[in-house]
Amino acid sequence: MVYPYSRFTDFDLNLFASGHHTQLYDKFGSHITEHDGKKGVYFAVYAPAAKKIEVIGNFNYWSGENHELLVRWDGSGIWEGFIPDIGRGELYKYRIYSNNDYAVREKADPYARKYEMPPKTASIVWTDDYKWTSDQWPITRKETNRIDAPISIYELHPGSWKKNSEGHSLSYRELAVELVDYVEEMGYTHVEFMPIMEHPYYPSWGYLCTGFFAPTSRYGDPEELKYLVDAFHKKGIGVYLDWVPAHFPSDEHALADFDGSCLYEHPDRAKGYHPDWKSLIFNYERPQVRSFLLSSAHFWCSHFKVDGLRVDAVASMLYLDYSREEGEWSPNEFGGNEYLAAVEFLKELNVSMYRDFPDIQMIAEESTAFNGVTSPVHDGGLGFGLKWMMGWMNDSLEFFERDPIYRTHHHFDISRSLTYAFSENYALPLSHDEVVHGKKSLIYKMPGDEWQQFANLRLLYTYMYTHPGSKLLFMGCEIGQTSEWDVNESIPWHLLQYDPHKGVQNTIKDLNKTYRHCPSLYEKNYSPEGFSWIDYGDTENTVLSYIRHGHKSHVVVVLNFSPVVRHGYRIGVPAALSYSEIFNSDIEEYWGSNVTNNKKIKVSTEPSHGHNNSIEITIPPLAGIILKPSHS
Repeated sequence: MVYPYSRFTDFDLNLFASGHHTQLYDKFGSHITEHDGKKGVYFAVYAPAAKKIEVIGNFNYWSGENHELLVRWDGSGIWEGFIPDIGRGELYKYRIYSNNDYAVREKADPYARKYEMPPKTASIVWTDDYKWTSDQWPITRKETNRIDAPISIYELHPGSWKKNSEGHSLSYRELAVELVDYVEEMGYTHVEFMPIMEHPYYPSWGYLCTGFFAPTSRYGDPEELKYLVDAFHKKGIGVYLDWVPAHFPSDEHALADFDGSCLYEHPDRAKGYHPDWKSLIFNYERPQVRSFLLSSAHFWCSHFKVDGLRVDAVASMLYLDYSREEGEWSPNEFGGNEYLAAVEFLKELNVSMYRDFPDIQMIAEESTAFNGVTSPVHDGGLGFGLKWMMGWMNDSLEFFERDPIYRTHHHFDISRSLTYAFSENYALPLSHDEVVHGKKSLIYKMPGDEWQQFANLRLLYTYMYTHPGSKLLFMGCEIGQTSEWDVNESIPWHLLQYDPHKGVQNTIKDLNKTYRHCPSLYEKNYSPEGFSWIDYGDTENTVLSYIRHGHKSHVVVVLNFSPVVRHGYRIGVPAALSYSEIFNSDIEEYWGSNVTNNKKIKVSTEPSHGHNNSIEITIPPLAGIILKPSHS
């Protein structure tokens, strides 16, 4: 039997059943269409353990006895049907009667494009005809998003970036004005939204997602999110989204126990339950689940034209023993702890995403030493474009929290990251995770009095922007926010009336500008050829000095981790006529002490640090400087 309204071809069914379908959003869910001359809505849902499914909604007073779906004869587990005389905006759910028990489940549509405003949970029939206006963006993205471009990411939570006068979160359309202008002014190249997919529990920050094809209704309709993405693109700013394929919540209205069986979650609790987050883990061994997740990832790049996905909690997917004690997990068929099905899923995810959207970035939040996260799949890697450098973040924050008196004894901790900086394509994250749950704000991690705290923070940022790798900074950190991030509160923008906080903001603004306009700081971000030490062993002065190399130029970076001004400090440098200071984190505009190298620094033929030439400089306290050579 072939249903005349069906959207499934034999090819679709084969792809779905083999785990390789990437466009199920055009097949499953609710779609406004016409059948037998009548306008209405086509519904399709995957529920192989169901014995009966009804569509319920406002249109039938939530009684679905006259609106049953029909199961396909082919054993695919797909139920489908057409309901006339309903359309955009209709509320609905699936009432599922299971073969496995007598319980009746009322479930939201896993493929819905829009949901009711939480805490309500119904799906909404939705379509839009948004006309994109950023026509040049595909060309611009090829340059902005490439691996050797200056990628500087502003990570934010849309609901708590800024509140209006009534204390409400800004809408997608309001963000399209205020946020876009701010990001442009600050000089970031990209934004990264914490998960904007629909989620019932606001304090989960979006990481417990129930709507894998729908932006949250909290800030507006789907086309309004498109308007926001469009606005960023018109300013030449890329948009990344956090995407969470590692787990999902056990809410009754959503994916859990969907048709009376473990349809989306793995039935083995050792693989299907996450002990840290009390959530369920997708069954990567089930082909139909892989197709669901692949389609979700493709959906955001296809329909919302986003420029990449930051894949959350990759480490929890890769290991069978993640957060489990001995005896709580079983080895794979080769005796190892890798979850082979998840590894293969991630490989296919990246291959398919880069195949269909060649200029995007796939970014892994991966905190272990798993080999080849950013290596191509054909070379045995996972195929991501970038990986968060958690080791750099941990080492840097631990070092900066130490009183400068003790830093001399831990000097090599701050340079440790350079021993493996080129083993992957790294992004340096100072993310939301570092400023919540009692960890304190970044400024209050810093030791010393108020002046030293702010100087240390500016120094940390200078180190980040001159260290190999792309950059990511969480909202609020760019103004020296003193409180921990609270999802229910706005960034405390009033702090900008105070000089120390305005100074931090100016620092980030100028670091972004310097980074973008200085090819030596990004052209070889992921190659050992892009970095060389001048001196990493000056433990007495706690000073690091190094060179960042571009294709045709270089800059010299000197960092002083002590509160003592270093006069007449000699370092070896490549041949040049002179050097000029192009950035100094201690200038007065940043609320620094204004110890600078104002004049051109002449190059001496006195050898030093393995170079035939050297310069003498003044290094400001708790500060970093960037020097650019002059050859004429």
